Amino acid sequence: MKHIGENVVRIEAEALRALADRIGGPMAEAFQRAVDLLFGCAGRVVVTGMGKSGLIARKIAATFSSTGTPALYLHPVDAMHGDLGMVVRGDVVLALSASGETEEILQLLATIKRLRVPLIAMTGDEIGGKSAGQSSTLEISTLAAAADVALDCSIAQEACALGLAPTASTTTMLALGDALAVTLSERRGFKEEDFANLHPGGKLGKRLARVESLMHTGEALPCVTRQTKMPDVIYEMSRKKLGVTAVLEGERLVGIISDGDLRRLLEKRGKDVMDLTAGEAMTGTPKTIGGGEFAATALALMEEKKITSLMVVDGSGRLAGIVHLHDLWTTELV
Repeated sequence: MKHIGENVVRIEAEALRALADRIGGPMAEAFQRAVDLLFGCAGRVVVTGMGKSGLIARKIAATFSSTGTPALYLHPVDAMHGDLGMVVRGDVVLALSASGETEEILQLLATIKRLRVPLIAMTGDEIGGKSAGQSSTLEISTLAAAADVALDCSIAQEACALGLAPTASTTTMLALGDALAVTLSERRGFKEEDFANLHPGGKLGKRLARVESLMHTGEALPCVTRQTKMPDVIYEMSRKKLGVTAVLEGERLVGIISDGDLRRLLEKRGKDVMDLTAGEAMTGTPKTIGGGEFAATALALMEEKKITSLMVVDGSGRLAGIVHLHDLWTTELV
């Protein structure tokens, strides 16, 4: 039985290889035209499909949305019962149909044309890719013929032994949707911070958390001045339970005293340490980070410098907070 599974994957892999060849060859112009239409979309990308194609359409819409292109999924049956009002001028419709003759999809064409909404089709027509105004001697489906851009999702065979269940065809549609979404994302200059802003929840959101959302602030901040005597410095460190205190001049960070600093001073000077001020005991060049940086960046800096806390400062060097290694545990980075 393992050979059946292997064969399924090989058939689908071959379908993807053929798709990649088309995108880089005969379908290159149509693919670029589709990207141009999507990039110029002033509204949303409305993705629609029926049955298995509909499931793929849902995922494509989700991928568009999470990579900076506003999109929604429109069920073609629901569209005919009121949801067609979701499509307005300024939108772009992306319709998926392996046959290109799905009745529920074709019923939407009149409204799409009336609204003058650009239509991109993904069908199984072996056309390489057709742009508006481009003629073809091949018989193509109704949906492909009506589209401003028709993209070729044709396959040599389905991976199903009966050749009936959508397998290689849906894999090809999914990959083509990903190709469009990622190309658009690159063209928009979509960055890591944009991705983080769109994924605030779950494990991914935690991994992309900002330092400012994790740091200790306000009354939780251990702070002393240069003139603070060491007994009071130790009391402040113990009371705030971070194993460190910031040394401030006004609101500006000028130094740091850590548990490690105290141990080294005690080894070197013994009980005379208690006669020192914070300014005399501090490390004058503390490692700092901005509040807008990612938690992952803070962790990398802590690991590089072999420290457990980072002072968070603003652009003027004023103390905004402290982030501790323990705070990063909640992000599942540690």
